Amino acid sequence: MSDNPDRFIDGLQNQIYEDTRSSYGERAFERWQNMRYMRPMEDPDGYAVVTGPCGDTMKVFLKFQNEHVQEASFQTDGCGNSAVCGSFAAEMALDKTPDELIEITGESILEFLGGFPEKDRHCAFLAAETLQEALNDYMIKQRENR
Repeated sequence: MSDNPDRFIDGLQNQIYEDTRSSYGERAFERWQNMRYMRPMEDPDGYAVVTGPCGDTMKVFLKFQNEHVQEASFQTDGCGNSAVCGSFAAEMALDKTPDELIEITGESILEFLGGFPEKDRHCAFLAAETLQEALNDYMIKQRENR
């Protein structure tokens, strides 16, 4: 009898995982389970904070070396979907030049993920917009340091 609540909870957890995997895809599910690049960064070369229309706020941090992104990270106060998209935006930014970073859009993040439910697509656009604002911050600093 004491085993029943544990079995119920395990079954419910497994159902949630399967529903999430089915709705968001394997790549997003795996990242949700094993989040990467989610941390602040000391002295970033480029930094931005953007609040999306849903109320989620995302921060992106970029460090450059030899005109390539050496390190990228993010933070969000938003949902797991925002975190997954921020994580992939940071990953996609690595080793890119400023010209290559411009090509990272909400659509390219969604393509990299393999899709996303319509109601959550805005999270990819928030991640891309924040990344672009961090790039803009970097470019402004470069112009000021000339």
